[in-house]
Amino acid sequence: MFTLAHLSDPHLAPLPEPSWRELLGKRVTGYINWKRKRRFVHDPEALARIVADLKAQGADHVAVTGDIANVALAAEFRRGRDWLESLGSATEVTFVPGNHDIYVPGAAAYAARQWGAYMADDEGAGGFPFVRRRGKVALVGVNSGVPFIATGWVGGVQLAALAAALDVLKTEGLFRIVLIHHPPVSEAQRHKQLLDAPVLLKLLARHGAELLLHGHDHLHMINWLEGPGGTKVPAIGVPSASAVPGSKEAAAYNLYRIDDAGGADGAWRCELISRGIAPGGAVAEQKRFMLIG
Repeated sequence: MFTLAHLSDPHLAPLPEPSWRELLGKRVTGYINWKRKRRFVHDPEALARIVADLKAQGADHVAVTGDIANVALAAEFRRGRDWLESLGSATEVTFVPGNHDIYVPGAAAYAARQWGAYMADDEGAGGFPFVRRRGKVALVGVNSGVPFIATGWVGGVQLAALAAALDVLKTEGLFRIVLIHHPPVSEAQRHKQLLDAPVLLKLLARHGAELLLHGHDHLHMINWLEGPGGTKVPAIGVPSASAVPGSKEAAAYNLYRIDDAGGADGAWRCELISRGIAPGGAVAEQKRFMLIG
Protein backbone atom coordinates (compact mmCIF):
# COMPACT_ATOMS: atom_id res chain seq x y z
CA MET A 1 0.00 0.00 0.00
CA PHE A 2 1.29 3.44 -0.99
CA THR A 3 -0.42 6.62 0.27
CA LEU A 4 -0.03 9.85 -1.70
CA ALA A 5 -1.25 13.21 -0.39
CA HIS A 6 -2.11 15.86 -2.96
CA LEU A 7 -2.53 19.56 -2.25
CA SER A 8 -2.33 22.59 -4.48
CA ASP A 9 -2.42 26.38 -4.80
CA PRO A 10 -1.34 27.37 -1.28
CA HIS A 11 -0.64 30.96 -2.44
CA LEU A 12 1.49 31.63 0.61
CA ALA A 13 0.33 34.66 2.55
CA PRO A 14 0.87 37.40 3.44
CA LEU A 15 2.39 38.78 0.28
CA PRO A 16 5.87 40.23 0.93
CA GLU A 17 5.91 43.99 0.40
CA PRO A 18 7.43 44.58 -3.06
CA SER A 19 9.75 47.37 -4.09
CA TRP A 20 8.55 49.79 -6.74
CA ARG A 21 10.94 48.18 -9.24
CA GLU A 22 9.36 44.77 -8.62
CA LEU A 23 5.93 46.17 -9.46
CA LEU A 24 6.90 47.10 -13.01
CA GLY A 25 5.00 45.08 -15.61
CA LYS A 26 2.48 42.37 -14.86
CA ARG A 27 3.27 42.23 -11.15
CA VAL A 28 1.43 45.49 -10.54
CA THR A 29 -1.83 43.92 -11.75
CA GLY A 30 -1.33 40.91 -9.49
CA TYR A 31 -0.43 43.14 -6.56
CA ILE A 32 -3.62 45.18 -6.95
CA ASN A 33 -5.65 41.98 -7.27
CA TRP A 34 -4.04 40.66 -4.08
CA LYS A 35 -4.83 43.84 -2.15
CA ARG A 36 -8.41 44.03 -3.39
CA LYS A 37 -9.44 40.38 -3.19
CA ARG A 38 -6.99 37.52 -2.90
CA ARG A 39 -5.59 38.46 0.51
CA PHE A 40 -9.04 37.83 1.95
CA VAL A 41 -9.14 34.32 0.44
CA HIS A 42 -5.73 32.82 1.24
CA ASP A 43 -5.18 32.40 4.97
CA PRO A 44 -1.96 31.14 6.60
CA GLU A 45 -3.96 29.64 9.46
CA ALA A 46 -6.15 27.63 7.10
CA LEU A 47 -3.05 26.32 5.34
CA ALA A 48 -1.41 25.44 8.66
CA ARG A 49 -4.47 23.38 9.64
CA ILE A 50 -4.43 21.53 6.33
CA VAL A 51 -0.70 20.75 6.61
CA ALA A 52 -0.99 19.61 10.22
CA ASP A 53 -3.83 17.25 9.31
CA LEU A 54 -1.94 15.97 6.27
CA LYS A 55 1.09 15.13 8.39
CA ALA A 56 -1.10 13.29 10.89
CA GLN A 57 -2.32 10.95 8.12
CA GLY A 58 1.14 9.44 7.61
CA ALA A 59 1.30 9.69 3.82
CA ASP A 60 4.28 8.10 2.08
CA HIS A 61 4.67 11.04 -0.29
CA VAL A 62 3.24 14.52 -0.92
CA ALA A 63 2.48 16.05 -4.33
CA VAL A 64 2.04 19.83 -4.70
CA THR A 65 0.67 20.98 -8.05
CA GLY A 66 1.72 24.60 -8.16
CA ASP A 67 1.09 28.18 -7.13
CA ILE A 68 3.15 28.52 -3.99
CA ALA A 69 3.85 32.11 -5.05
CA ASN A 70 1.46 34.93 -5.89
CA VAL A 71 3.35 37.38 -8.12
CA ALA A 72 6.76 35.65 -8.23
CA LEU A 73 8.66 38.06 -5.97
CA ALA A 74 12.17 36.96 -5.06
CA ALA A 75 11.15 36.78 -1.39
CA GLU A 76 8.29 34.43 -2.30
CA PHE A 77 10.71 31.85 -3.69
CA ARG A 78 12.80 31.83 -0.54
CA ARG A 79 9.68 31.51 1.60
CA GLY A 80 8.35 28.84 -0.72
CA ARG A 81 11.52 26.80 -0.21
CA ASP A 82 11.06 27.00 3.55
CA TRP A 83 7.45 25.90 3.20
CA LEU A 84 8.34 22.92 1.00
CA GLU A 85 11.00 21.90 3.50
CA SER A 86 8.38 22.05 6.25
CA LEU A 87 6.34 19.48 4.31
CA GLY A 88 9.28 17.10 3.94
CA SER A 89 12.54 16.48 2.17
CA ALA A 90 12.89 16.57 -1.59
CA THR A 91 12.67 12.77 -1.65
CA GLU A 92 9.34 12.93 0.22
CA VAL A 93 7.71 15.82 -1.65
CA THR A 94 7.24 16.42 -5.39
CA PHE A 95 6.36 19.82 -6.83
CA VAL A 96 5.33 21.14 -10.25
CA PRO A 97 4.98 24.90 -10.89
CA GLY A 98 1.82 26.86 -11.58
CA ASN A 99 1.22 30.05 -13.50
CA HIS A 100 1.74 32.23 -10.41
CA ASP A 101 5.15 30.63 -9.87
CA ILE A 102 6.12 31.47 -13.47
CA TYR A 103 4.41 34.85 -13.32
CA VAL A 104 7.11 36.90 -15.07
CA PRO A 105 10.18 36.18 -17.24
CA GLY A 106 13.00 35.04 -15.03
CA ALA A 107 10.69 33.46 -12.46
CA ALA A 108 11.46 29.95 -13.74
CA ALA A 109 15.13 30.52 -12.93
CA TYR A 110 14.25 31.61 -9.38
CA ALA A 111 12.07 28.51 -9.01
CA ALA A 112 14.84 26.23 -10.22
CA ARG A 113 17.33 27.71 -7.74
CA GLN A 114 15.07 27.57 -4.71
CA TRP A 115 12.77 24.62 -5.45
CA GLY A 116 14.81 22.61 -7.96
CA ALA A 117 15.35 19.60 -5.70
CA TYR A 118 11.58 19.16 -5.44
CA MET A 119 11.06 19.11 -9.21
CA ALA A 120 13.88 16.86 -10.35
CA ASP A 121 14.08 13.21 -11.33
CA ASP A 122 15.54 10.43 -9.18
CA GLU A 123 19.07 11.31 -10.30
CA GLY A 124 18.58 14.98 -9.39
CA ALA A 125 18.35 16.19 -12.99
CA GLY A 126 16.03 19.11 -13.71
CA GLY A 127 13.79 19.73 -16.68
CA PHE A 128 10.26 18.68 -17.61
CA PRO A 129 8.77 16.19 -17.68
CA PHE A 130 10.63 14.46 -14.86
CA VAL A 131 9.97 10.99 -13.44
CA ARG A 132 10.23 9.84 -9.85
CA ARG A 133 9.76 6.18 -8.96
CA ARG A 134 8.49 5.35 -5.49
CA GLY A 135 8.03 1.62 -5.20
CA LYS A 136 5.35 0.63 -7.69
CA VAL A 137 4.25 4.25 -8.17
CA ALA A 138 5.73 6.65 -10.73
CA LEU A 139 5.22 10.41 -10.43
CA VAL A 140 5.55 12.29 -13.73
CA GLY A 141 5.95 16.05 -13.33
CA VAL A 142 4.78 18.35 -16.14
CA ASN A 143 5.19 22.13 -16.36
CA SER A 144 2.24 24.09 -17.75
CA GLY A 145 3.15 27.54 -16.44
CA VAL A 146 3.61 30.42 -18.87
CA PRO A 147 4.89 33.95 -17.98
CA PHE A 148 2.47 36.91 -18.09
CA ILE A 149 -0.75 34.88 -18.44
CA ALA A 150 -2.99 32.51 -16.48
CA THR A 151 -3.26 30.33 -19.56
CA GLY A 152 -1.37 27.03 -19.51
CA TRP A 153 0.81 25.52 -22.22
CA VAL A 154 2.80 22.26 -22.18
CA GLY A 155 4.35 22.40 -25.66
CA GLY A 156 5.30 19.82 -28.25
CA VAL A 157 8.75 18.93 -26.91
CA GLN A 158 7.48 18.25 -23.42
CA LEU A 159 4.45 16.33 -24.70
CA ALA A 160 6.63 14.05 -26.85
CA ALA A 161 8.85 13.30 -23.85
CA LEU A 162 5.76 12.67 -21.70
CA ALA A 163 4.42 10.12 -24.19
CA ALA A 164 7.74 8.27 -24.22
CA ALA A 165 7.95 8.28 -20.41
CA LEU A 166 4.44 6.91 -20.03
CA ASP A 167 5.24 4.05 -22.39
CA VAL A 168 8.42 3.13 -20.49
CA LEU A 169 6.65 3.24 -17.13
CA LYS A 170 3.85 1.07 -18.51
CA THR A 171 6.34 -1.64 -19.48
CA GLU A 172 7.74 -1.45 -15.93
CA GLY A 173 4.28 -2.19 -14.53
CA LEU A 174 4.11 1.03 -12.51
CA PHE A 175 1.10 3.06 -11.40
CA ARG A 176 1.60 6.25 -13.42
CA ILE A 177 0.52 9.57 -11.89
CA VAL A 178 0.81 12.71 -14.03
CA LEU A 179 1.20 15.93 -12.02
CA ILE A 180 0.30 19.19 -13.77
CA HIS A 181 -1.02 22.56 -12.61
CA HIS A 182 -3.65 23.28 -15.27
CA PRO A 183 -6.55 20.83 -15.68
CA PRO A 184 -6.95 19.21 -19.10
CA VAL A 185 -10.72 19.70 -18.79
CA SER A 186 -12.03 22.93 -17.28
CA GLU A 187 -15.06 25.20 -17.28
CA ALA A 188 -12.91 28.24 -16.47
CA GLN A 189 -12.70 31.14 -18.90
CA ARG A 190 -10.50 30.47 -21.90
CA HIS A 191 -7.74 32.80 -20.71
CA LYS A 192 -7.28 30.51 -17.69
CA GLN A 193 -7.38 27.17 -19.53
CA LEU A 194 -4.67 24.82 -20.78
CA LEU A 195 -4.50 25.80 -24.45
CA ASP A 196 -2.96 22.57 -25.73
CA ALA A 197 -5.30 20.41 -23.65
CA PRO A 198 -6.71 18.71 -26.81
CA VAL A 199 -3.23 17.40 -27.62
CA LEU A 200 -2.69 16.21 -24.04
CA LEU A 201 -6.06 14.43 -24.11
CA LYS A 202 -5.16 12.62 -27.34
CA LEU A 203 -1.80 11.66 -25.82
CA LEU A 204 -3.46 10.14 -22.74
CA ALA A 205 -5.99 8.33 -24.91
CA ARG A 206 -3.11 6.66 -26.75
CA HIS A 207 -0.49 6.14 -24.03
CA GLY A 208 -2.58 6.07 -20.87
CA ALA A 209 -1.96 6.87 -17.21
CA GLU A 210 -3.55 5.60 -14.05
CA LEU A 211 -4.17 9.06 -12.55
CA LEU A 212 -3.74 12.76 -13.34
CA LEU A 213 -3.65 15.32 -10.51
CA HIS A 214 -3.96 19.09 -10.95
CA GLY A 215 -4.86 22.35 -9.25
CA HIS A 216 -5.46 25.84 -10.73
CA ASP A 217 -9.28 26.01 -10.65
CA HIS A 218 -9.41 25.86 -6.81
CA LEU A 219 -12.24 23.31 -6.96
CA HIS A 220 -12.92 19.67 -6.20
CA MET A 221 -12.96 18.23 -9.72
CA ILE A 222 -13.15 14.75 -11.25
CA ASN A 223 -13.10 14.23 -15.01
CA TRP A 224 -12.85 10.79 -16.57
CA LEU A 225 -10.55 11.06 -19.56
CA GLU A 226 -10.33 8.53 -22.39
CA GLY A 227 -7.50 6.04 -22.09
CA PRO A 228 -6.27 3.23 -24.37
CA GLY A 229 -8.64 0.39 -25.20
CA GLY A 230 -11.70 1.93 -23.59
CA THR A 231 -10.01 2.53 -20.24
CA LYS A 232 -10.46 5.76 -18.27
CA VAL A 233 -7.92 8.12 -16.73
CA PRO A 234 -9.29 9.99 -13.69
CA ALA A 235 -8.20 13.65 -13.68
CA ILE A 236 -8.68 15.10 -10.21
CA GLY A 237 -8.29 18.62 -8.87
CA VAL A 238 -8.43 20.07 -5.36
CA PRO A 239 -9.33 23.46 -3.87
CA SER A 240 -6.65 25.89 -2.78
CA ALA A 241 -4.95 24.54 0.34
CA SER A 242 -5.25 27.98 1.98
CA ALA A 243 -8.79 29.02 1.03
CA VAL A 244 -10.94 30.29 3.88
CA PRO A 245 -14.48 28.96 4.40
CA GLY A 246 -16.91 31.03 2.38
CA SER A 247 -14.58 31.39 -0.61
CA LYS A 248 -15.02 29.39 -3.83
CA GLU A 249 -14.34 26.15 -1.91
CA ALA A 250 -12.72 25.90 1.50
CA ALA A 251 -9.19 24.54 1.84
CA ALA A 252 -8.85 20.79 1.28
CA TYR A 253 -6.51 18.07 0.10
CA ASN A 254 -6.81 14.48 -1.13
CA LEU A 255 -5.25 11.22 -0.06
CA TYR A 256 -4.81 8.32 -2.49
CA ARG A 257 -4.28 4.82 -1.11
CA ILE A 258 -2.81 2.81 -3.98
CA ASP A 259 -2.53 -0.97 -3.95
CA ASP A 260 -1.55 -3.57 -6.50
CA ALA A 261 -4.63 -5.80 -6.67
CA GLY A 262 -2.38 -8.79 -7.28
CA GLY A 263 -4.20 -10.05 -10.32
CA ALA A 264 -2.51 -11.48 -13.39
CA ASP A 265 -3.98 -8.64 -15.45
CA GLY A 266 -1.99 -6.05 -13.51
CA ALA A 267 -5.09 -4.51 -11.93
CA TRP A 268 -4.83 -1.72 -9.37
CA ARG A 269 -6.94 -0.44 -6.51
CA CYS A 270 -6.94 3.23 -5.58
CA GLU A 271 -9.08 4.74 -2.83
CA LEU A 272 -9.62 8.51 -2.71
CA ILE A 273 -10.09 10.20 0.65
CA SER A 274 -10.82 13.93 0.65
CA ARG A 275 -10.15 15.94 3.81
CA GLY A 276 -10.83 19.64 4.26
CA ILE A 277 -11.88 22.46 6.54
CA ALA A 278 -15.42 21.89 7.77
CA PRO A 279 -17.85 24.42 9.27
CA GLY A 280 -16.35 25.38 12.60
CA GLY A 281 -12.79 25.33 11.28
CA ALA A 282 -11.69 21.76 11.99
CA VAL A 283 -10.22 19.58 9.24
CA ALA A 284 -12.34 16.49 8.68
CA GLU A 285 -12.99 13.76 6.13
CA GLN A 286 -15.38 14.97 3.46
CA LYS A 287 -15.72 11.95 1.20
CA ARG A 288 -14.20 8.55 0.57
CA PHE A 289 -14.68 6.19 -2.33
CA MET A 290 -12.92 3.58 -4.42
CA LEU A 291 -11.60 5.45 -7.44
CA ILE A 292 -10.06 2.45 -9.20
CA GLY A 293 -10.71 -1.24 -8.63
